[in-house]
Amino acid sequence: MRVMILYASLGMGHISAANALSQAFSCFPGIEVLSEDALAYASSVYRNAVIQAYKNSSEKVPQLYKALYEGSDISDLERSLDSNLAWAKLELPFFRRLGRLIRETAPDSIVCVQQIPSRLLQLLEPEDQVSKPQYVVVTDLIAHSTWLNYGVDGYFLPNDLSANILKQRGVNPSLIHITGIPVKLEISKPKSKAEVRSRHHLPQDLSVVTLFGGGLNSRRVYAIVSSLLETLSSAMIVVVAGRNEDLLDTLTDLTDSPHVRLRKLSTIDYVDDLIVASDLIITKAGGLITSEILARGTPTIIVDPIPGQEEQNADVITAAGAGVQLRLLEMVAPAVKYLLNHPERLTQMRQSALELGKPRAALNIAEHILSDWRSRTKMLQPSKI
Repeated sequence: MRVMILYASLGMGHISAANALSQAFSCFPGIEVLSEDALAYASSVYRNAVIQAYKNSSEKVPQLYKALYEGSDISDLERSLDSNLAWAKLELPFFRRLGRLIRETAPDSIVCVQQIPSRLLQLLEPEDQVSKPQYVVVTDLIAHSTWLNYGVDGYFLPNDLSANILKQRGVNPSLIHITGIPVKLEISKPKSKAEVRSRHHLPQDLSVVTLFGGGLNSRRVYAIVSSLLETLSSAMIVVVAGRNEDLLDTLTDLTDSPHVRLRKLSTIDYVDDLIVASDLIITKAGGLITSEILARGTPTIIVDPIPGQEEQNADVITAAGAGVQLRLLEMVAPAVKYLLNHPERLTQMRQSALELGKPRAALNIAEHILSDWRSRTKMLQPSKI
């Protein structure tokens, strides 16, 4: 069986989900996995325009992005399907190479973890051919109507709330599967906090607070970290800059305080270890990073979510009791201090996070698609007399 996973490189979340699914499918014998960025097969004009539009609207004019995001969420099923099809017709001339890729590789199943390739699949197959099974993996905690398309054989959703929203909109319940957002497979394996702290030279006798600053404004991170250094009585703060190239330069003059140790990191390859090692994490509300944190049961403080899907992600997490969302930066340090001084509250948040997290999501999605493929293949085999 050959599986094609399609994503669009608008943010790291979709790439991470595609990688997790690739890992999961590769665990099964006889499976060939192809993972492709749909934007790599678009014209440079379209690709550059879409990437810049997403970056500029979400980072520079977030309220405009929120208005566009919420305004395009259509509750009527037929209207949303027709709207997404209309968008696909406008985009198709820029994606001729994507159609060739699918014809040449001839996958047995196609899995989309982003909206653009999913809606394009409605038009890539000639009308007189039988379409390959197509699946959609929603990578936000709430499913927006732009995920819905004609010809989809299954929707894999993060939680009951998203499933209920799609059912209320008229999506066939038999197409809806609650699996969680696919996270890397190592998260499904137990790890000891003491072990990972020892591995990365983190203190065993201090609370560890990690701030993932990849998608945050550098000056706002500076304000948070400086306040934590002044407010906490005993802890280690770990700041991970990730793709935020300016962050470490901004934090240059911040060092250990008398009672708080500070570690500044750029890009790391042990995010999961750090999540396990941490007592509390400060982050934005991207679908993938929050799913990884929830799957490990680590309490979260959410700051500066992008208006739109990240605000919805934050709402889901806070409503479940797995984290808190703070709008005022001045409240971050007091909130961290309160939580570290009330371990029973952190314990409750950990339990809520574990109830919401789905560490086996990628494997569950792969198992379902493989089972579906086997059933289809068996139906196509000639019966024996």
